[in-house]
Amino acid sequence: MIFGLGAAEWGAVALSLKVSLWASLISLPVAILTAYALARGRFFGQQALNLVVHLPLLMPPVVTGYLLLVLFGIEGPLGRFFALFGVEFAFRWTGAALAGAIMGFPLMVRAIRLAIEAVDPKLEEAAATLGAGRVRVFLTITLPLIAPGIAAGAILGFAKAMGEFGATITFVSNIPGQTQTVPTAIYTFLQIPGQEGAALRLIVVSVLLSAGALIASEILAARMRRRIGR
Repeated sequence: MIFGLGAAEWGAVALSLKVSLWASLISLPVAILTAYALARGRFFGQQALNLVVHLPLLMPPVVTGYLLLVLFGIEGPLGRFFALFGVEFAFRWTGAALAGAIMGFPLMVRAIRLAIEAVDPKLEEAAATLGAGRVRVFLTITLPLIAPGIAAGAILGFAKAMGEFGATITFVSNIPGQTQTVPTAIYTFLQIPGQEGAALRLIVVSVLLSAGALIASEILAARMRRRIGR
């Protein structure tokens, strides 16, 4: 044991960190583009896009997990497509990352969208009148100003992926050493008599990781705000 955690518990912690990191990396670029489209765009189907983005928050996680299994499973249309490139999701850690990304995506978009809406459009318009294109305006004006919101969204997505249970266990099951994350490991230990201590240790780790993520988010956002202010 290391720090009171056994090999199986450390394995669940390490896999959760890996899954959450990849979930955040996968989601963040798409979340930025989606948030910008919802905040600044005016196009047909905008409300439909907003609904689709927030569906994972409205539906039971088990339903999301089942839909992922249908679409990305071995026999699913998207599953067969990605299999052509050697990528499998069902009952793999990659599927856990995908589930975490889907569940954390609405929180990311929401945080980034609020940051974009807080930016004065006149600043972007002024840059545009000076000849800057839309992409350059976004990269040089909008992006630096919304950096704290992006950081907050990334941390929220990471934390959501760390705590995801329903969609993960439905989509990739609960295989020790392969798909067993901290939440599913806690669930497993609670089903075994005498393993309450292991579950409690993982609960403590979860609380510490969540608190650490929140503190890191606040520190990073504060530094970015000070930098922007200068």
